[in-house]
Amino acid sequence: MALPACAARALGPPLQPERGAPARTTCPRRHSRVEAELAASRPGSVAASVRVGPPRGVSRGFNSQPLLDEPLKASSSLAGAARAPLFALLLRGRRRRMHDLRRRWDLGSLCRALLTRGLAALGHSLKHVLGAIFSKIFGPLASVGNMDEKSNKLLLALVMLFLFAVIVLQYVCPGTECQLLRLQAFSSPLPDPYRSEDESSARFVPRYNFSRGDLLRKVDFDIKGDDLIVFLHIQKTGGTTFGRHLVRNIQLEQPCECRVGQKKCTCHRPGKRETWLFSRFSTGWSCGLHADWTELTSCVPAVVDGKRDARLRPSRNFHYITILRDPVSRYLSEWRHVQRGATWKASLHVCDGRPPTSEELPSCYTGDDWSGCPLKEFMDCPYNLANNRQVRMLSDLTLVGCYNLSVMPEKQRNKVLLESAKSNLKHMAFFGLTEFQRKTQYLFEKTFNMNFISPFTQYNTTRASSVEINEELQKRIEGLNFLDMELYSYAKDLFLQRYQFMRQKEHQEARRKRQEQRKFLKGRFLQTHYQTQSQGQNPNPSQNPSLTPNLNASQSGTQNLFQNLIQNLTQSSGQNPSPKENQESQKQNPGQEQSDGNTSNGTHDYIGSVEKWR
Repeated sequence: MALPACAARALGPPLQPERGAPARTTCPRRHSRVEAELAASRPGSVAASVRVGPPRGVSRGFNSQPLLDEPLKASSSLAGAARAPLFALLLRGRRRRMHDLRRRWDLGSLCRALLTRGLAALGHSLKHVLGAIFSKIFGPLASVGNMDEKSNKLLLALVMLFLFAVIVLQYVCPGTECQLLRLQAFSSPLPDPYRSEDESSARFVPRYNFSRGDLLRKVDFDIKGDDLIVFLHIQKTGGTTFGRHLVRNIQLEQPCECRVGQKKCTCHRPGKRETWLFSRFSTGWSCGLHADWTELTSCVPAVVDGKRDARLRPSRNFHYITILRDPVSRYLSEWRHVQRGATWKASLHVCDGRPPTSEELPSCYTGDDWSGCPLKEFMDCPYNLANNRQVRMLSDLTLVGCYNLSVMPEKQRNKVLLESAKSNLKHMAFFGLTEFQRKTQYLFEKTFNMNFISPFTQYNTTRASSVEINEELQKRIEGLNFLDMELYSYAKDLFLQRYQFMRQKEHQEARRKRQEQRKFLKGRFLQTHYQTQSQGQNPNPSQNPSLTPNLNASQSGTQNLFQNLIQNLTQSSGQNPSPKENQESQKQNPGQEQSDGNTSNGTHDYIGSVEKWR
């Protein structure tokens, strides 16, 4: 960048005008100021005592005094009159603004000069550094002294291209998300996307023995028919997040209509004004706030088909789904939620056609809510529904007399509730675990043959994880939720076994498809080879009519042989027939053996080589 002539002269040595002669300059508008400087330099002049500054627009240099931000004084001296003849006619404020503008222009010129010299010095240093590197690497080929200008430019261009590529790569793939930046991408295969979210080993030792029917969960869900998915939402298990996935993150022919500002979405079947999903975000709390298994099984059919005649009601399949969570984390999360003012007073708790009485289900607090309660008070309430909530909401309460604790002993009641919850959970169409979000997504997609748009996200940091408890409190919470602890262990074992079973089934299916594809390609290859070989041996059979019967016999034999080969290739076992079977087939078809013998020996040799290759 070229500097003005005045600025370039200012960076050089100061002007030394000749005595008695005006100084010559390339700036035509600075003659008056230069004359003032010459007048001030003469001895005995009045303006000698006045401090002379540089010409306007020219900086003093590196070793000069800093610019003074002082207002110009209206002096009647010769220097003042010669320095700014135009400024004397302006007002005082206007002169001050013009002075500030001139000072800023001087600083800008100085900054541009410093930048130019700094870049030049940097380029010179970079050239020496690159030359040294080039000499170290390509020393045997060329020396630094013999490096011409073209090699320097080429090396500089390569370095700049490398820096540009690094900048673009960091912009496109920030952090460690890009697989190209990982060193293991070239040495090991891609990691399993469904690896355990808790960073534990994907393999585990099963504790329970489940049948194939218990592990294989594949529901023939017809969204265009009358089937209905019913979501049992247990408090503080991540059901809100999963419920939003069902209405906002699933690929459907007719997606759910969700409007801004409304919690519920309209999820209609394709071509019908009827919902296929019974959940909080589709139908609302139609059976009560956080209805349990006992309420849903008796309420959902009546709500869906209550307005129809019993004879006109379709035979629906109700597919129940739910989400479970670690009991300790769920209990702490519910305590924090209650501490913030949650009560769930709108829950009906209907069982056997009636809600519980105040004696059957007393309240743990007396005010409007239980906000601000400490953890000890939360655990000390014997009627707290947070204790073993997952077992209670998944079991059939009619088996134990609903909420009447005097029907049977407590030990027997707990056993019946736990077995009922396990049975209902095992026969549900689907259930997921909060601690395994990706596996939950995978099993739901395989069960209902419905895919989600974006993958689930595993949140390891929650409000429950922020609560620090000691070992004593942990054991007490586990004791208060001992039924939930047993149910969660059972559910986790069944969940992981189902996941492994589905993954193995998927791998076997993929292997079977690959084998069928290879067999099909082998058959096509043999077919094209026999056709080309038969055409090569008999280019024009009409010229030799005496060979026509033999040709027909050989062609029929080749076709029979080809059909036998195709049958052998399409067998699932893929094994070669034994010699005894070959001898028996030859005894049964002697004419075919004779016709086969009329074929060329090269064909038999090729078939033998193909069999060896197989």
